[in-house]
Amino acid sequence: MKAVRYHEHGGTDVLELEEVDRPEPDAGEVRVEIAAAGINPVDTYFREGSYAPESLPWIPGSDFAGTVEAVGDDVTEFQPSDRVFGTGLGKDVPGTCAEYAVSPTDRIAILPEGTSFEVGAALGVPAVTAWRSLIDHADLEPAERCLVHGGSGGVGHAAVQIAAATGADVTTTASPEYHDRLESLGADATVDYARDDLEDAVVEAGSPDVILDHRLDDYLQFDADVAKQGTRVVGIGNTVPEAGFSNVPAARSKELRIHLISMFNTPDISAVLRRVAKLLSAGKLSAEIARTYDLEDVDSAHEDVLSESFFGKLVVTP
Repeated sequence: MKAVRYHEHGGTDVLELEEVDRPEPDAGEVRVEIAAAGINPVDTYFREGSYAPESLPWIPGSDFAGTVEAVGDDVTEFQPSDRVFGTGLGKDVPGTCAEYAVSPTDRIAILPEGTSFEVGAALGVPAVTAWRSLIDHADLEPAERCLVHGGSGGVGHAAVQIAAATGADVTTTASPEYHDRLESLGADATVDYARDDLEDAVVEAGSPDVILDHRLDDYLQFDADVAKQGTRVVGIGNTVPEAGFSNVPAARSKELRIHLISMFNTPDISAVLRRVAKLLSAGKLSAEIARTYDLEDVDSAHEDVLSESFFGKLVVTP
Protein backbone atom coordinates (compact mmCIF):
# COMPACT_ATOMS: atom_id res chain seq x y z
CA MET A 1 0.00 0.00 0.00
CA LYS A 2 1.02 3.65 -0.31
CA ALA A 3 1.80 5.49 2.92
CA VAL A 4 3.45 8.72 3.95
CA ARG A 5 6.27 8.09 6.44
CA TYR A 6 9.10 9.93 8.13
CA HIS A 7 12.35 8.21 9.12
CA GLU A 8 13.64 11.08 11.24
CA HIS A 9 12.15 14.10 12.96
CA GLY A 10 12.28 17.43 11.21
CA GLY A 11 10.50 19.71 8.78
CA THR A 12 8.07 18.74 6.07
CA ASP A 13 10.97 17.57 3.89
CA VAL A 14 11.25 14.39 6.01
CA LEU A 15 7.84 13.20 4.79
CA GLU A 16 8.14 10.54 2.06
CA LEU A 17 5.49 8.66 0.06
CA GLU A 18 6.48 4.98 0.15
CA GLU A 19 5.23 1.49 -0.64
CA VAL A 20 4.85 -0.50 2.60
CA ASP A 21 3.16 -3.70 3.70
CA ARG A 22 -0.53 -3.55 4.45
CA PRO A 23 -0.94 -3.80 8.26
CA GLU A 24 -2.69 -6.80 9.83
CA PRO A 25 -5.20 -6.27 12.64
CA ASP A 26 -4.47 -7.96 15.97
CA ALA A 27 -7.11 -8.95 18.51
CA GLY A 28 -9.33 -6.00 19.31
CA GLU A 29 -8.35 -4.14 16.13
CA VAL A 30 -9.79 -3.50 12.69
CA ARG A 31 -8.14 -2.64 9.40
CA VAL A 32 -9.75 0.32 7.66
CA GLU A 33 -9.44 1.27 4.02
CA ILE A 34 -8.85 5.00 4.44
CA ALA A 35 -11.13 7.27 2.41
CA ALA A 36 -10.06 10.48 4.14
CA ALA A 37 -7.62 11.58 6.83
CA GLY A 38 -7.81 14.83 8.78
CA ILE A 39 -4.73 17.01 9.29
CA ASN A 40 -4.23 18.64 12.69
CA PRO A 41 -1.47 20.81 14.19
CA VAL A 42 -0.63 17.94 16.57
CA ASP A 43 0.42 15.84 13.57
CA THR A 44 3.21 18.31 12.91
CA TYR A 45 4.35 18.14 16.54
CA PHE A 46 4.83 14.37 16.27
CA ARG A 47 6.74 14.84 13.01
CA GLU A 48 9.00 17.53 14.50
CA GLY A 49 9.64 15.41 17.60
CA SER A 50 7.98 17.67 20.17
CA TYR A 51 5.78 14.69 21.00
CA ALA A 52 7.77 11.60 20.04
CA PRO A 53 5.80 8.67 18.58
CA GLU A 54 6.52 5.05 19.48
CA SER A 55 9.27 4.46 16.93
CA LEU A 56 10.64 5.43 13.52
CA PRO A 57 9.87 5.22 10.65
CA TRP A 58 6.33 6.43 11.36
CA ILE A 59 3.11 7.20 9.52
CA PRO A 60 1.56 10.54 10.61
CA GLY A 61 -2.12 11.30 11.09
CA SER A 62 -4.61 11.00 13.96
CA ASP A 63 -8.02 11.27 12.27
CA PHE A 64 -9.63 9.09 9.62
CA ALA A 65 -12.79 7.81 8.02
CA GLY A 66 -13.26 4.84 5.74
CA THR A 67 -14.54 1.30 5.42
CA VAL A 68 -13.69 -1.67 7.63
CA GLU A 69 -11.84 -4.18 5.46
CA ALA A 70 -10.79 -6.79 8.03
CA VAL A 71 -11.27 -7.45 11.76
CA GLY A 72 -9.02 -9.07 14.33
CA ASP A 73 -9.87 -11.84 16.75
CA ASP A 74 -12.63 -11.16 19.28
CA VAL A 75 -13.99 -8.17 17.33
CA THR A 76 -17.78 -8.41 17.23
CA GLU A 77 -18.98 -4.79 17.20
CA PHE A 78 -17.61 -4.05 13.71
CA GLN A 79 -17.84 -6.01 10.49
CA PRO A 80 -16.20 -5.70 7.06
CA SER A 81 -17.92 -3.03 4.94
CA ASP A 82 -18.92 -0.92 7.99
CA ARG A 83 -18.44 2.81 7.44
CA VAL A 84 -16.42 4.14 10.40
CA PHE A 85 -14.59 7.22 11.63
CA GLY A 86 -12.03 7.55 14.37
CA THR A 87 -9.13 9.35 15.98
CA GLY A 88 -6.23 8.84 18.37
CA LEU A 89 -3.81 7.22 15.94
CA GLY A 90 -0.38 8.59 15.09
CA LYS A 91 1.01 8.42 18.63
CA ASP A 92 1.18 4.82 19.84
CA VAL A 93 -0.36 3.35 16.68
CA PRO A 94 0.84 4.16 13.13
CA GLY A 95 -1.21 6.95 11.61
CA THR A 96 -3.75 7.61 8.94
CA CYS A 97 -1.93 9.21 5.98
CA ALA A 98 -1.99 5.92 4.11
CA GLU A 99 -4.29 3.77 2.03
CA TYR A 100 -4.97 1.48 5.03
CA ALA A 101 -4.61 1.81 8.80
CA VAL A 102 -5.19 -0.45 11.77
CA SER A 103 -7.16 0.97 14.70
CA PRO A 104 -8.14 -0.39 18.12
CA THR A 105 -11.91 -0.69 18.32
CA ASP A 106 -12.08 1.75 21.26
CA ARG A 107 -11.00 4.58 18.94
CA ILE A 108 -13.68 4.27 16.25
CA ALA A 109 -17.44 4.49 15.79
CA ILE A 110 -19.95 3.92 13.00
CA LEU A 111 -20.15 6.87 10.63
CA PRO A 112 -23.80 7.77 10.06
CA GLU A 113 -25.25 7.27 6.60
CA GLY A 114 -25.39 10.55 4.77
CA THR A 115 -22.18 11.84 6.37
CA SER A 116 -19.29 12.00 3.92
CA PHE A 117 -15.96 10.39 4.68
CA GLU A 118 -14.33 13.84 4.42
CA VAL A 119 -16.58 15.21 7.15
CA GLY A 120 -16.02 12.13 9.31
CA ALA A 121 -12.26 12.48 8.99
CA ALA A 122 -12.43 16.17 9.86
CA LEU A 123 -14.24 15.58 13.16
CA GLY A 124 -11.84 13.35 15.08
CA VAL A 125 -9.47 15.48 17.14
CA PRO A 126 -11.62 18.64 16.90
CA ALA A 127 -14.95 17.12 17.97
CA VAL A 128 -13.51 14.87 20.69
CA THR A 129 -11.45 17.76 22.06
CA ALA A 130 -14.47 20.07 22.03
CA TRP A 131 -16.72 17.45 23.66
CA ARG A 132 -14.19 16.61 26.36
CA SER A 133 -13.59 20.32 27.03
CA LEU A 134 -17.16 21.57 27.18
CA ILE A 135 -19.09 18.52 28.39
CA ASP A 136 -16.70 16.32 30.39
CA HIS A 137 -14.54 19.03 31.98
CA ALA A 138 -16.55 22.26 31.98
CA ASP A 139 -19.99 20.68 32.56
CA LEU A 140 -21.55 23.24 30.21
CA GLU A 141 -25.27 23.59 30.91
CA PRO A 142 -28.23 24.96 28.91
CA ALA A 143 -28.64 28.75 29.06
CA GLU A 144 -25.05 29.29 30.24
CA ARG A 145 -22.80 31.56 28.19
CA CYS A 146 -19.83 29.89 26.48
CA LEU A 147 -16.90 31.78 24.93
CA VAL A 148 -15.00 29.90 22.22
CA HIS A 149 -11.71 31.49 21.19
CA GLY A 150 -10.89 31.02 17.50
CA GLY A 151 -14.24 29.80 16.23
CA SER A 152 -13.05 29.38 12.64
CA GLY A 153 -10.48 26.72 13.55
CA GLY A 154 -10.98 22.96 13.58
CA VAL A 155 -11.71 22.67 17.30
CA GLY A 156 -13.34 26.09 17.39
CA HIS A 157 -16.06 25.47 14.83
CA ALA A 158 -16.81 22.05 16.33
CA ALA A 159 -17.03 23.63 19.79
CA VAL A 160 -19.45 26.31 18.59
CA GLN A 161 -21.80 23.60 17.33
CA ILE A 162 -21.50 21.34 20.37
CA ALA A 163 -22.05 24.26 22.75
CA ALA A 164 -25.10 25.37 20.76
CA ALA A 165 -26.46 21.81 20.81
CA THR A 166 -26.43 21.85 24.62
CA GLY A 167 -28.66 24.94 24.63
CA ALA A 168 -25.88 27.28 25.73
CA ASP A 169 -25.49 30.82 24.39
CA VAL A 170 -22.30 30.96 22.34
CA THR A 171 -19.87 33.84 21.82
CA THR A 172 -16.90 33.24 19.54
CA THR A 173 -13.98 35.24 18.16
CA ALA A 174 -12.97 35.13 14.50
CA SER A 175 -12.09 37.27 11.51
CA PRO A 176 -15.12 39.19 10.17
CA GLU A 177 -15.13 37.14 6.94
CA TYR A 178 -16.18 34.08 8.99
CA HIS A 179 -18.88 35.65 11.15
CA ASP A 180 -21.86 34.71 8.99
CA ARG A 181 -20.73 31.10 8.72
CA LEU A 182 -20.23 30.82 12.46
CA GLU A 183 -23.65 32.26 13.12
CA SER A 184 -25.10 29.64 10.77
CA LEU A 185 -23.39 27.00 12.93
CA GLY A 186 -25.03 28.29 16.11
CA ALA A 187 -22.97 31.23 17.41
CA ASP A 188 -25.14 33.89 19.06
CA ALA A 189 -22.42 36.54 19.03
CA THR A 190 -19.34 36.71 16.81
CA VAL A 191 -16.58 39.20 17.59
CA ASP A 192 -13.56 40.25 15.55
CA TYR A 193 -10.58 39.13 17.63
CA ALA A 194 -8.54 42.07 16.25
CA ARG A 195 -10.83 44.71 17.78
CA ASP A 196 -9.16 47.15 20.14
CA ASP A 197 -12.20 46.88 22.43
CA LEU A 198 -12.41 43.07 22.29
CA GLU A 199 -12.86 42.75 26.05
CA ASP A 200 -15.78 45.19 26.07
CA ALA A 201 -17.39 43.48 23.08
CA VAL A 202 -17.24 40.04 24.73
CA VAL A 203 -18.63 41.34 28.02
CA GLU A 204 -21.40 43.15 26.17
CA ALA A 205 -22.44 39.83 24.64
CA GLY A 206 -22.47 38.32 28.13
CA SER A 207 -19.72 37.38 30.57
CA PRO A 208 -19.02 33.68 30.00
CA ASP A 209 -19.61 30.84 32.42
CA VAL A 210 -17.30 28.62 30.34
CA ILE A 211 -14.31 29.55 28.17
CA LEU A 212 -12.58 27.29 25.65
CA ASP A 213 -9.08 28.69 25.13
CA HIS A 214 -6.63 27.43 22.48
CA ARG A 215 -3.79 29.84 23.47
CA LEU A 216 -3.88 30.02 27.22
CA ASP A 217 -0.54 31.79 27.57
CA ASP A 218 -1.83 34.65 25.43
CA TYR A 219 -5.38 34.87 26.73
CA LEU A 220 -5.53 33.86 30.39
CA GLN A 221 -5.39 37.51 31.50
CA PHE A 222 -8.13 38.33 28.98
CA ASP A 223 -10.17 35.33 30.20
CA ALA A 224 -9.95 36.59 33.77
CA ASP A 225 -10.97 40.10 32.72
CA VAL A 226 -14.16 38.98 30.92
CA ALA A 227 -15.07 36.10 33.23
CA LYS A 228 -17.61 35.84 35.98
CA GLN A 229 -16.58 34.72 39.44
CA GLY A 230 -15.85 30.99 39.20
CA THR A 231 -15.88 30.73 35.39
CA ARG A 232 -14.59 27.39 34.11
CA VAL A 233 -11.70 27.77 31.65
CA VAL A 234 -10.52 24.83 29.57
CA GLY A 235 -7.06 25.18 28.03
CA ILE A 236 -6.36 23.04 24.97
CA GLY A 237 -3.19 24.71 23.73
CA ASN A 238 -0.45 27.22 24.29
CA THR A 239 2.51 28.63 22.43
CA VAL A 240 5.07 28.55 25.26
CA PRO A 241 5.55 25.89 27.94
CA GLU A 242 4.81 28.19 30.87
CA ALA A 243 1.25 28.75 29.53
CA GLY A 244 -0.14 31.71 31.33
CA PHE A 245 1.46 31.10 34.71
CA SER A 246 2.46 34.76 34.96
CA ASN A 247 -1.27 35.50 35.01
CA VAL A 248 -2.14 33.21 37.92
CA PRO A 249 -2.98 36.18 40.22
CA ALA A 250 -5.58 37.35 37.69
CA ALA A 251 -7.08 33.88 37.54
CA ARG A 252 -7.10 33.63 41.33
CA SER A 253 -8.90 36.93 41.73
CA LYS A 254 -11.92 35.52 39.87
CA GLU A 255 -11.41 32.00 41.31
CA LEU A 256 -11.31 30.63 37.80
CA ARG A 257 -11.45 26.87 37.57
CA ILE A 258 -8.81 25.98 34.99
CA HIS A 259 -8.72 22.60 33.25
CA LEU A 260 -5.76 21.60 31.06
CA ILE A 261 -6.61 18.73 28.74
CA SER A 262 -5.28 16.58 25.91
CA MET A 263 -7.53 14.63 23.57
CA PHE A 264 -5.08 11.72 23.74
CA ASN A 265 -5.96 11.24 27.44
CA THR A 266 -9.63 10.50 26.62
CA PRO A 267 -10.50 7.30 28.56
CA ASP A 268 -12.87 5.97 25.88
CA ILE A 269 -12.63 7.74 22.53
CA SER A 270 -15.29 5.53 20.96
CA ALA A 271 -17.86 6.58 23.58
CA VAL A 272 -17.36 10.24 22.65
CA LEU A 273 -17.42 9.43 18.93
CA ARG A 274 -20.76 7.66 19.33
CA ARG A 275 -22.21 10.85 20.83
CA VAL A 276 -20.66 12.88 18.02
CA ALA A 277 -22.34 10.48 15.58
CA LYS A 278 -25.72 11.19 17.20
CA LEU A 279 -25.21 14.91 16.70
CA LEU A 280 -24.26 14.23 13.08
CA SER A 281 -27.40 12.18 12.53
CA ALA A 282 -29.53 14.89 14.14
CA GLY A 283 -28.06 17.57 11.88
CA LYS A 284 -26.60 19.44 14.87
CA LEU A 285 -22.93 18.96 13.96
CA SER A 286 -20.86 18.86 10.80
CA ALA A 287 -17.42 19.93 9.66
CA GLU A 288 -16.33 22.57 7.18
CA ILE A 289 -13.72 21.29 4.73
CA ALA A 290 -11.37 24.08 3.75
CA ARG A 291 -9.18 22.08 1.38
CA THR A 292 -8.35 18.50 0.33
CA TYR A 293 -4.94 17.04 -0.58
CA ASP A 294 -3.55 13.89 -2.20
CA LEU A 295 -1.16 11.64 -0.30
CA GLU A 296 1.79 13.08 -2.20
CA ASP A 297 0.85 16.54 -0.91
CA VAL A 298 0.77 15.78 2.82
CA ASP A 299 3.85 17.96 3.23
CA SER A 300 1.87 20.94 1.91
CA ALA A 301 -1.00 20.11 4.27
CA HIS A 302 1.44 20.09 7.22
CA GLU A 303 2.69 23.53 6.19
CA ASP A 304 -0.76 24.96 5.61
CA VAL A 305 -2.27 23.75 8.88
CA LEU A 306 0.17 25.96 10.78
CA SER A 307 0.76 28.87 8.43
CA GLU A 308 -2.52 29.71 6.70
CA SER A 309 -5.81 31.19 7.85
CA PHE A 310 -8.77 29.06 6.79
CA PHE A 311 -12.20 28.06 8.01
CA GLY A 312 -12.61 24.48 9.20
CA LYS A 313 -10.30 21.55 8.41
CA LEU A 314 -7.74 20.25 5.96
CA VAL A 315 -8.30 16.69 4.72
CA VAL A 316 -6.17 14.17 2.80
CA THR A 317 -7.94 11.78 0.43
CA PRO A 318 -5.67 8.80 -0.46
